[in-house]
Amino acid sequence: MKVRATVICKRDNQILYVRKPKSRWNLPGGKIEAGETPEQAALRELSEETGLEGLQLRYLNEFRGNEVLHHVFITQVPDDDQPRPLNEISACKWLAEAEIDDLKATSATRRIIRSLVGGH
Repeated sequence: MKVRATVICKRDNQILYVRKPKSRWNLPGGKIEAGETPEQAALRELSEETGLEGLQLRYLNEFRGNEVLHHVFITQVPDDDQPRPLNEISACKWLAEAEIDDLKATSATRRIIRSLVGGH
């Protein structure tokens, strides 16, 4: 099973999604490298994919997808911090939590967001 650090970035009632070219929308994050903690991987991936740095992460939960174990973190993004697509990411966008049903997202992303919205 792959292990991934996944970050839910919130601003008001919106969540940040990222997308690689010709791919579905996803939450920022990626593979945990050898010697990294899940939090270190989450911060590194967030910086590499969106340019967002210096945010305080809170561990939310562990989510098991079909082939991936997600260590899910949540953070509040200040209004003056503007994410931008970097490296393999071609687009970033903010959407209201309830708009997950209208988004062409990965199944894991949908399930993680639905568990957050349903549980809070």
